[in-house]
Amino acid sequence: MKIVGLETIIFGVDDVAACSTFLTDYGLIPVGVTEAGGRFEALDGTAVELAHTDDDSLPASIGNGCMMRKTVMGVADESTIEAIRVELSKDRDVRQLADGSIESTDDSGFVIGFQVTTRREVNLPGEISNVPGSPFQRPVNQLAVNAQAEQIRPRTLSHIVYFVPDPVKAEAFYVERLGFRCTDRFEGVGPFLQPAGTLDHHTHFLIGAPPFMTGVEHFTFHFSGPTEVMQNGSRFIEKGYQAFWGPGRHLFGSNWFWYFNSPFGCHIEMDADMDLHDKNWVARAAEPGADTSQAFLLRYRNKWAPGKDTTANGDYE
Repeated sequence: MKIVGLETIIFGVDDVAACSTFLTDYGLIPVGVTEAGGRFEALDGTAVELAHTDDDSLPASIGNGCMMRKTVMGVADESTIEAIRVELSKDRDVRQLADGSIESTDDSGFVIGFQVTTRREVNLPGEISNVPGSPFQRPVNQLAVNAQAEQIRPRTLSHIVYFVPDPVKAEAFYVERLGFRCTDRFEGVGPFLQPAGTLDHHTHFLIGAPPFMTGVEHFTFHFSGPTEVMQNGSRFIEKGYQAFWGPGRHLFGSNWFWYFNSPFGCHIEMDADMDLHDKNWVARAAEPGADTSQAFLLRYRNKWAPGKDTTANGDYE
């Protein structure tokens, strides 16, 4: 099944205005946003959608304070939609929606949707480094950093992380029913999962947790490179938002990361430069821990210049 990846994540929230400001400050582009909610898009059109928690159009909450109501995945074509409909109809309700998409639930109770992807092609260069010995370099006189750059925009919706009560059962659903495969695994925690229509290391990560924790740990968008993550993350902190973890670089997936607290009852991440894997990749397994979850971890500090201030730099903790 050619599932391309995440298309839209839908939330029901109490404070639409605060959540709208948060997503706009993060870098997403408001589309059709009103006091009742709306859509916040990355450059390719993948998005977060907001509505008030009492909006009757929203799927029911999974409970546990989880504000995420639905995860919509984009697929390559109508034949994939039909294949998913036929497969899931074997043992659960599958609803055909007015927009042509279908909606059902996974084995953990999360509402999931599928639509033919409408993501736009993004033809913008990513971050390029000047590396001695490499034939591919940043062009002469092209600057690597623009401190005066306007709002930095995420490129595309990257991945989501679920807390699930039974990670073995949850993994079996995505692998056996929807054609995902495990690319790496934290032993005793859960798998990183990649759908068949992308080479990204993962679009889903499943973390085993008690039933009362079932929900979302974080979601994230891809940025063009580590400089955008660092620059956008620094600006985010300067706007008053609180960092949770990072910046740093993961080992599984190799993506740069910076996590922040959010008003969605979960964390939000900025990431960049994720590994790509094809069918020749052999999944790794590791015990979870500090040494396996990141190659290194950095700390945000206030800007400083020699000779200007002899006091210690401040940080966000």
